[in-house]
Amino acid sequence: MKLAALQMVSGMRLEDNLAAARGLLEEAARAGAELAVLPEYFCLLGARDTDKLAIQEPFGAGPIQDFLAGAARELGLWIVGGTLPVTAGDGTRVRNTSLVFDPGGACVARYDKIHLFRFDNGTERFDESRVLERGSAPALFTLTARDGRAWRVGLSVCYDLRFPELYRTYAAQGADLLLVPSAFTHTTGQAHWQTLLRARAIENLAYVLAPAQGGLHENGRRTWGHSMLVDPWGQVLAEQAEGPACVLGDLDAERLAQSRRQLPALEHRLL
Repeated sequence: MKLAALQMVSGMRLEDNLAAARGLLEEAARAGAELAVLPEYFCLLGARDTDKLAIQEPFGAGPIQDFLAGAARELGLWIVGGTLPVTAGDGTRVRNTSLVFDPGGACVARYDKIHLFRFDNGTERFDESRVLERGSAPALFTLTARDGRAWRVGLSVCYDLRFPELYRTYAAQGADLLLVPSAFTHTTGQAHWQTLLRARAIENLAYVLAPAQGGLHENGRRTWGHSMLVDPWGQVLAEQAEGPACVLGDLDAERLAQSRRQLPALEHRLL
């Protein structure tokens, strides 16, 4: 199955970001992809953390969700909408939510980012908990490809990548593919991004697809990019350093089975 990690450099206007996302989704569809995954905050990287509150949507309704459902239906794609702000409680905080739409435009899975990023190196400071409410549960769905094969797919977002127990939960449930839509900072991405992605693939003997924000944004923030597809043996199959891009690759069922046969580590777990 062909799939696409869509790398973006999202700005501060929702309409412009949706137009850029649509262009990349169309490119993925023309290339024969069956699954296209957008990065974290594909719809907005604002000047302030609180800017996302202005575009929040209740789950099940809103222009961003309508955009994703319409694109999936019109292009015949499975689409994972990296993340968008979904209303939590009274709307003073939101969930950082990843939604999955099937080719008919139906929303078939939802994952709310569990681990909230906090970082302070004296120059850069981030604390997602000021605006975000954490999710509480993993989410895994089944994608049936055009050839009839069913792929088990585990959802995660960005900072979740540092918590291997989430991905082990997915492996225990038979995940073949792990998705990591992200907006890693340039600092942390340069240090750890590829190492962590390859580790999650190797230890769980699964494919990992990681679409990212990548470049210098309108708000002055610089994200690491390097969207990539990693195979179950830890090989990077496709990668884009910076800038908007449609990063294409293939899932190979036999390669997955071979990796698990020759090193049956998943059968040797004690915990």
